[in-house]
Amino acid sequence: MNSFASHYKEPAPILDKENPFESMMERFEIAAKIIGLDQGLYNYLKAPTKQVITSIPITMDNGTLEIFEGYRVIHNNVLGPSKGGIRFAPDISLDEMKALAAWMTWKCAIVNIPFGGAKGGIKCDPSLLSQAELERLTRRFTSNLLDVFGPDRDIPAPDMNTNEQTMAWIMDTYSMHSKRTETAVVTGKPSLIGGSLGRREATGRGVTSVVLGALHKLGIKPNDSIAVIQGFGNVGSVTAQALYEQGVKIVGLSDVNGAIYNSKGFNINEMIDHVERHKTLIDYQNAESITNEELLELQCDVLIPAAKEDQITSKNAKKVKCKIIAEGANGPTTAKADPILQSNGILVIPDILANAGGVTVSYFEWVQDRMGYFWTLDRVNRRLDRMMHEAFTNVYKSAEKHNVSLRIGAYIIAIEKVAQTLKLRGIYA
Repeated sequence: MNSFASHYKEPAPILDKENPFESMMERFEIAAKIIGLDQGLYNYLKAPTKQVITSIPITMDNGTLEIFEGYRVIHNNVLGPSKGGIRFAPDISLDEMKALAAWMTWKCAIVNIPFGGAKGGIKCDPSLLSQAELERLTRRFTSNLLDVFGPDRDIPAPDMNTNEQTMAWIMDTYSMHSKRTETAVVTGKPSLIGGSLGRREATGRGVTSVVLGALHKLGIKPNDSIAVIQGFGNVGSVTAQALYEQGVKIVGLSDVNGAIYNSKGFNINEMIDHVERHKTLIDYQNAESITNEELLELQCDVLIPAAKEDQITSKNAKKVKCKIIAEGANGPTTAKADPILQSNGILVIPDILANAGGVTVSYFEWVQDRMGYFWTLDRVNRRLDRMMHEAFTNVYKSAEKHNVSLRIGAYIIAIEKVAQTLKLRGIYA
């Protein structure tokens, strides 16, 4: 049998901090070996379908010409048009884009939406650019990728350091070249121009849904549970508020400036108001200041890393004292930490499941734009909750069936779905 398993070689050991593409591939290879993935399909699925690197010349406000580098990686479009965010950051790389695009492929397959995976970005420091410079940068990037983007081809969304306004510029630029308004070319837009209600809260709401599912599986009532949340941006704050409303006691929080702890639990509505006024958590008076390392090692039922990648590594995984980890961020747990957490009986809800609420409501937005008919917030949330619950249940069953972690169970579902679809469609030559 020409299967991946017969050709399989143990992946080379990789170090914390990990190359994101290698980290993704290590998990992919474990799942591919378990299901006996055909070698040809393995080769097809590990490689991106398209990788674009483009130079973006911009006239700066002072009249000088600067050249920026932009990326768009389409990992796969077998299930449908590719979908994925665009980030502006000085340290992005092609390997990072490849990993994030692949994660989007698996994420879409897990929540059963008809998209493939993509990711893109521009290497820049947006804090050093004016609003006018950011607009020119976004519009020229869009213009360079007119043959890539499209509501039936590749659909961008907001990501790190991009927002509703960025998506509005992309949509307008694409529409001007198309000679018609194409709202479905991007998601995460302002609601006034075709954005969906509930999109901003979607990722955090999805994290909450799978956390509640995991607590139920472990026989823990929400109002008897304790949570710690790393990161208090969009995902972390929405998740914190939603869990708080379910009765979960949240004793640890952090942002880019540091971490705080209160054994009695935080009033999350009060914390959100505090951050709106002071722009940070750390000057909150009724809390103890702790380090980010100490935050991750707090005794709790649920730990939600919703900040950056590579936070739980082989170096600190043994010190993590929780029952459930729900990965609100992409790649917060390194591949070398996975077996340590599993041996300690910690249930890890992987990023490709836990934070899939965002792409799910992005799909809802695309559907609404295509129909020209928009849903109420209640309908959006009910459909999101149902899809996240179904995805969690399916991943849990897959993990039980194969006696593996939820992460590998999720990869198995995703790879099998994409591989089976590819077999049915065949290879056009």
